[in-house]
Amino acid sequence: MQSSYFSSLPEMGTDEVFDLIKAFSADKYPYRANLAAGVYCTDDGGSWPLNAVCRAESTLHHQADPTRHDYLPIAGDTQFLKVAQDLVFFFEENPQEMAIRSQERSLRVASVQTVSGTGANHIGAQFLVNHLNTNQVWVSDPTWTNHHIIWESVGKKPRLYPYYNTSNNCFDFHAMMQTLEAQARPRDTVVLHACAHNPTGLDPSKEQWMAIADMCQRKQLFPFFDLAYQGFASGDPSKDAWAIRYFYKQCPFIEMIVAQSFSKSFGLYGHRAGALHLVLADESDEIKGRAVAHLCHLLRCEISMAPKFGSMIVKTILSDQELTAIWLKDLQVMSKRIKSMRHALYHELIRLGTPGSWEHIINQIGMFSYTGLTPQEVNALRQQSHVYMLTSGRMSISGVNTKNLQYIANAIFKARQI
Repeated sequence: MQSSYFSSLPEMGTDEVFDLIKAFSADKYPYRANLAAGVYCTDDGGSWPLNAVCRAESTLHHQADPTRHDYLPIAGDTQFLKVAQDLVFFFEENPQEMAIRSQERSLRVASVQTVSGTGANHIGAQFLVNHLNTNQVWVSDPTWTNHHIIWESVGKKPRLYPYYNTSNNCFDFHAMMQTLEAQARPRDTVVLHACAHNPTGLDPSKEQWMAIADMCQRKQLFPFFDLAYQGFASGDPSKDAWAIRYFYKQCPFIEMIVAQSFSKSFGLYGHRAGALHLVLADESDEIKGRAVAHLCHLLRCEISMAPKFGSMIVKTILSDQELTAIWLKDLQVMSKRIKSMRHALYHELIRLGTPGSWEHIINQIGMFSYTGLTPQEVNALRQQSHVYMLTSGRMSISGVNTKNLQYIANAIFKARQI
């Protein structure tokens, strides 16, 4: 038999999240629960197309724009990029305040449209490797798994800064600062979660963000913000972008990148709408133009241009005050349900007398909770109760609802008896 050129390919591990989703789908147990996927679900356990998105889709359908299937420019849809910039740096819920902020728009942000947040992270990483000559890349321990894969794909194996204290299930600010102060060097890139840290659900306080910004400025570190949950985390887009805006306002200017995703905050998971924003110290059109040209070069050889329909929905919503108001109400629906499930799960675990402390579940924010469950306990949840979550103990709170809450809490109680 003729051997293949690829017969010596090494084994490649699969993605745990998608493996668990597959296993859950194949499981016929009636009380199974999917706590692995980072997708918002209703209290009935189903998908939820946002009201604002449905309205925007109807508007686009009736407009029947004959150019709706045309190619975008390499850099992306200009109007989409404007509303994407405004959402990160200038958005206010009050229309009058928003108008004032928009008039104060800075010219020092170079933006391109990407394939959601993953694409923004990858294009940003490749750009920095090519042009910043970044020495080291620092990511939190733990962080979103894709951060490691993305940076390794561009030739940089990330170093870890402490983030999560396993003894008390809290954010370890002191250890993070101590490590970066001692070991980070000028031009190092520091990847930061703007809000709703994945996987821990733990964010720095405003005072801690101020200290992190001061350190980045003083040590000449390059912040790389991953913004995946703006508006979804707290229900307030301005609040969730606070850290980025604080960094942005510093003087001397702090140069940085923001990788922006619209998957969670608009429920556009499959449409892959995203943007990358490069914040520059130089306000000249020439430098910004050069930066966009280099980013476009990377986009051209990777995707040519980003998907169109998701960005059309986003710009339709954010360009219309009525649709924006509906979207803000949608954010409240999602964020409030997540918060209510956190409190309900906490109180049920306490009622059952589940061993351990569970306050961290209600102190965390956003889609995920780092439960503190061990790999052995997580395995017991899968094998005994058909409850699926990551081996790390990361739980998607969105998978919890009023119908399965008691079952999940009982499953955790039983797993803790092992």
